[in-house]
Amino acid sequence: MPFEPLTSISSIDGRYRDAASALTEYFSEFALIRARVLVECEYLIALSDTPHVGIRTLTADEKKILRKLAEITLEDARIVKQIEKEGYEGIPATNHDVKAVEYFLKRKLSKTSLVDVSEWVHFALTSEDTDNIAYALLLRGALEEVIVPALEDVRAHLEKMAKEQAGTAMLARTHGQSASPTTFGKEMRVFESRVARQLEQLTSRSILVKCGGATGNWSAHVAGAPDVDWMDFSEKFVGRFNDKKQTVKLELNPATTQIEPHDTYAELFDNLRRVDTILIDLSQDIWRYISDGWLTQKAKAGEVGSSTMPHKVNPIDFENAEGNLGVANSLFEHFSRKLPISRLQRDLSDSTVKRTFGVAFAHSLIGYKALLRGLGKVSVNKDAMLADLQKHPEVVAEAIQTALRRESVEVPYEKLKNLTRG
Repeated sequence: MPFEPLTSISSIDGRYRDAASALTEYFSEFALIRARVLVECEYLIALSDTPHVGIRTLTADEKKILRKLAEITLEDARIVKQIEKEGYEGIPATNHDVKAVEYFLKRKLSKTSLVDVSEWVHFALTSEDTDNIAYALLLRGALEEVIVPALEDVRAHLEKMAKEQAGTAMLARTHGQSASPTTFGKEMRVFESRVARQLEQLTSRSILVKCGGATGNWSAHVAGAPDVDWMDFSEKFVGRFNDKKQTVKLELNPATTQIEPHDTYAELFDNLRRVDTILIDLSQDIWRYISDGWLTQKAKAGEVGSSTMPHKVNPIDFENAEGNLGVANSLFEHFSRKLPISRLQRDLSDSTVKRTFGVAFAHSLIGYKALLRGLGKVSVNKDAMLADLQKHPEVVAEAIQTALRRESVEVPYEKLKNLTRG
């Protein structure tokens, strides 16, 4: 069966393709190959810029060639996959995705003035050195360019609602029972404040990476070029991927095994899980306000709420958000629990897990967009809110008994309890 959205196994590439398509720049197989090629090209340039390594200095034009190579096409990515799976033009099948990138680059360099330095591609590295920096770049890109802007849209809408409805009186409920009055705007401010805090943490973090070779000791580096300070080189190399505009920084982890331990991945995913949980809470509250008639939804001509009940306008955007954010959180929780664990100096169980990062991010993004869409459709029914509040005069008992305490009235709480309870 030919692949298209209707034949996709995943709803992300099917029903929700349009909602999640921005993430293909960061979590597709093409994006991963492109990021790996970029890391390898920048590494070769960094080697040439470092005295005592042994590689000749590259010209400005040759550096341009490498950086141009990093802008791979889909056809280039197909060649990389062919090298990995089938072999290509005399290159045998590697059955190794990062080695396929190395052979791809060597083949490209063989047709340029860089042919004499082609064996310096992937010098002293293990595949995880290339891979973990590539994933860090992809995670940062997805955060800064897609996820954070989507969350900021939700936060900004909540702030707008908080300001506009700051004086809209509303019956509060604690334990599901009528409680001291609040305002709808204040309740939206609670969620806005919670989301803002998580956004601040998302945009002020670092992702640790490594490039210390097969067991994290720079052993091959030192064997190949003993006069180089490889720790200093690695810090400067990683720094090449940061600039002032980026709020999420890549940072060298000097103490690793073959793999970077992924603790900063877990911190990031826990952060995303917290914000998603906050938005699930919001979705459920808005759902209840709609059910109570305190919020009304705009009906769209032609849309169907029920296949049999013509009157229905269901809160599907909030239900959609809740479901997608829940799926995302299940994956984020697994990532945080699984990725920091690797047998001895490394096992490969993290590799297949990392390939599902995009699934979690996509379900989150779909949820954010559904929630924002739903918030844009609701309006506050102030009359209904006030009417329900006025049905419960007992909720001012807290304020009255507090004022009576100030006036030294005896047992004011107990008097108001007898008057208002039951």
